[in-house]
Amino acid sequence: MSLTIHKQCPVCESQDTSFCITLAGVPVYCNVLYPTRESSLAAPRGDITLISCRNCGHLFNGTFDAKKIDYSLEYENSLHYSRRFQEYADSLAEGLVERHNLYNKTIIEIACGKGDFLAQLCRLGNNKGIGFDPSYEPGRQSADVLHDITVLRDYYSERYADITADLVCCRHALEHIESPQAFLKIVRAAIGDKRTALYFEVPNSLYTLRDLGIWDIIYEHCGYFSESSLARVFTRCGFSVCNSSESFGNQFLSLEAVPGITESIGGQTAASVSIITAHADAFEKEYAEKIALWKNRLGEFKQHKKQVVVWGAGSKGVTFLNVLEAKDAVKSIVDLNPHKQAKYVPGTGHQVVSPESLQRDPPDMVIVMNPIYADEIKKFLNEAHITADILIV
Repeated sequence: MSLTIHKQCPVCESQDTSFCITLAGVPVYCNVLYPTRESSLAAPRGDITLISCRNCGHLFNGTFDAKKIDYSLEYENSLHYSRRFQEYADSLAEGLVERHNLYNKTIIEIACGKGDFLAQLCRLGNNKGIGFDPSYEPGRQSADVLHDITVLRDYYSERYADITADLVCCRHALEHIESPQAFLKIVRAAIGDKRTALYFEVPNSLYTLRDLGIWDIIYEHCGYFSESSLARVFTRCGFSVCNSSESFGNQFLSLEAVPGITESIGGQTAASVSIITAHADAFEKEYAEKIALWKNRLGEFKQHKKQVVVWGAGSKGVTFLNVLEAKDAVKSIVDLNPHKQAKYVPGTGHQVVSPESLQRDPPDMVIVMNPIYADEIKKFLNEAHITADILIV
């Protein structure tokens, strides 16, 4: 049965869009791992048809089916077990508290995950926190950490419009929402005439296209924001953009806004859109070349009987193993998050192991999925006296 491809941009509603790339049969979830290898091999799959908007610079999956996605307790994407990521989160929280004078205030975090970042925002300013996330898992943090936080295991919607806050924070959720305009209009209506500040963070599509961070293309992400498309959707929904910038090694885009209308949009220029569309036009060829390069590398490692592990069982690692059809070319995948360990990767059946397990069975090669964690990983390997070669994707 042929799939319907939606070609209208969900950000600016333009029909001036073009095909970018198709990826067939990818795992629907990268952040849901499985208890057995057999169940992981039977994980649900979907197709990605990446479409580029030539009007605002947004990318989106034209064959996304929201009915395939359900964020439950099994959804696990916490990065806070990494010291490098925790340093980033701490610095971000400190900056938000200082810039927005968040002391003895109320903070809403939409898609708060397991509550780590919300807890930090509340601790720093003695704030009250209200989180929304169907994947929230009670008991993951101690009661003293969450003493002034309420988390509702639900999606944020109109039903919660009566809950007010001084800051609405939403990190790495907007790219999962099929209709970002509709969602942001709900947020705007709930704020009303209050001077609530917003902080949103999403993956940076320019990093994916320009720097060939191709392992970030996953089914869960139905939208890929550029600085221009992110600013565009906020201004269309009644917000004035105060600041937008790249962060976390240019992998993330952050945006701060307040209710209001602005004449100029930060980052929204013809030049910025043309840069995105130029990269999108070249992406299919560059993607294929990078895939071929890594397939050849894995083939050589297998031929020379090298024991290979991948470090990072998040979206990047799961995508890497599936797209390259790694199978027995890679022995296992390593992750710091204990809630991922001993589980299995959807689509390929690779088991997630702890870093400490490498001491018992040292690999010849360690493939690092995210360059920003390279120093942290090298430090562990050196201290564990593991002399494996390190490759960064």
